[in-house]
Amino acid sequence: MTHAEAYAELVARSGELAVLQSCASVLGWDQQTYMPRGGAAFRGDQLALIAKLSHAEATHPRFGELLGELGGTFAEGTVEAANVRELKHGYDRATKLPSRLVEELARVTAAAHEAWVDARKGDSFATFRPHLETILALKREEAAAVRTAEHAHLYDALLDEYEPGASTADLTVLFAGLTAAVVPLVKAIGESSTRPDDTILTRDYPVERQKWFAESAAVAIGFDFNNGRLDIAAHPFCSTFGPGDCRLTTRYNPNFFNEAFFGVLHEAGHGLYEQNLPAEHFGTPCGGYCSLGVHESQSRFWENQVGRSRPFWQGFLPRMKQAFPGTLDDVSLDAFELAVNAVKPSLIRVEADEATYNLHIAVRFELELALITGDLQAAELPAAWNEKYRDYLGLTPPTDADGCLQDVHWSFGGIGYFPTYTLGNLLAAQLQRAMPDSEATIRSGDFSGLKSWLTANIHTHGRRYRAQELCTRATGGALSPVPFVEYLSAKFDRLYGLKI
Repeated sequence: MTHAEAYAELVARSGELAVLQSCASVLGWDQQTYMPRGGAAFRGDQLALIAKLSHAEATHPRFGELLGELGGTFAEGTVEAANVRELKHGYDRATKLPSRLVEELARVTAAAHEAWVDARKGDSFATFRPHLETILALKREEAAAVRTAEHAHLYDALLDEYEPGASTADLTVLFAGLTAAVVPLVKAIGESSTRPDDTILTRDYPVERQKWFAESAAVAIGFDFNNGRLDIAAHPFCSTFGPGDCRLTTRYNPNFFNEAFFGVLHEAGHGLYEQNLPAEHFGTPCGGYCSLGVHESQSRFWENQVGRSRPFWQGFLPRMKQAFPGTLDDVSLDAFELAVNAVKPSLIRVEADEATYNLHIAVRFELELALITGDLQAAELPAAWNEKYRDYLGLTPPTDADGCLQDVHWSFGGIGYFPTYTLGNLLAAQLQRAMPDSEATIRSGDFSGLKSWLTANIHTHGRRYRAQELCTRATGGALSPVPFVEYLSAKFDRLYGLKI
């Protein structure tokens, strides 16, 4: 067999595996949107079977043979070399995992999601606790199985699934530095005499009009509803089943504008990444996203750098006044911009402002790290969560629903996921700095130039480059917190009149 034939077989096998995994994505999306509650147990069986079949295919000896034949064959930097490199990375990880563990995780997390929904609704951590304990035990087993010599910390092995190349040690330093820069900024804002009128955002916003307005904004930034849709879920997310089918979800609050609107902009940013990945490479790493940190940079860019900017609302506030007649007649651009950028320590991560958001992530990073090492037991989580919120944000959650039960991630076993949100925030600011005339482009109301730049510099590469290299190629330098901190300081100095 020639190298060309071996590579073609490898790509074909990878494509079949991707189709199988997309079936699990459909079932997962349905579980969080339209599935009747009575179907939870059987859905767990369905997902467990697909996980078992996917794992069997991903660890098939023929996969290993092909990767062995093709190692070192293709020139570094080519699509072929990247696909072989990333498929080998995935194969090496998958072959270390027992099929029993993969199947059990799928079954357990399907049940845990339903328990989390009930626990959050009923403010009962006790409902979720046994599921969390089981998930943590399984994730420790997974981490121990896939850990390599490069993983200095057990948590590194789980982080690798979402952000290859990142390390616990580096993240610990990064969060310490960010916290040191952000806490004084938040303090200075709190001491400013400027006070946003954020009651503007809690007026009457009928859900049907919110839906129309949010969808119109998603269309404006380039999301294609001929190849996507928007639905309702308890926790907003974006899920892609394959070329031509990208699903967004959000949740609506008739008395809080931000929840759905910025949620849709955020998920549409994820959707733009998915819709503009090279479809010809679907089923291979070069047809998939680079890392969750890079993915998050796309959603945060559209949500914050664009959606919370003054140039954006110069065009969209008049449209909003038309969408909600009489609701905002007394509201100026200055007042509205300040309202959507209000900085106020809060309990809920998905509703947090830009200045405090990473403090929410720091809490989660530290807690899940302690949960994996065993330094923190699941039963101790609510108290530990509340203590960290007092330390970082000066707040104590009145309920666990507003505390340690607010996020869906631990219910699906996403240990190592949370830090990618902060990495995405940093990259979003760094990408904006590298873009030509981004402010003028936003002001024009034609966002196609921004989308094209991101497609050329991020989307089209898929996983051809690891996140660190992709950042350097797109922005001219390694990922740094400096552009993000400077972006925050400049923005809030202007809005709040700070001198720090």
